[in-house]
Amino acid sequence: LEKGDKLAEEIYENIGIFLGYTLPFYHKFYGMKHLLIMGRVVSGRAGQIIVDNAKKVLKEEFNLEIDLILPDEKSKRVGQSIASASLVKI
Repeated sequence: LEKGDKLAEEIYENIGIFLGYTLPFYHKFYGMKHLLIMGRVVSGRAGQIIVDNAKKVLKEEFNLEIDLILPDEKSKRVGQSIASASLVKI
């Protein structure tokens, strides 16, 4: 992406679109209003492209607003450990 590769940008746009079409099915069962998105694939500008496209699909196709949260760059890379640390007490 940093080199201006249009194909790479299109791939991340498609990932966001696929995510946007997938999340309503999870929402149907879990009713989530917030979703923490992690992993190296969402590092840097790619993460924002994914989130922007997913939100667009959620709003335009499903009239659904789910807060898609991207942690800071350092936290994104540690994956499951940040996920477990962010769980609420039951």
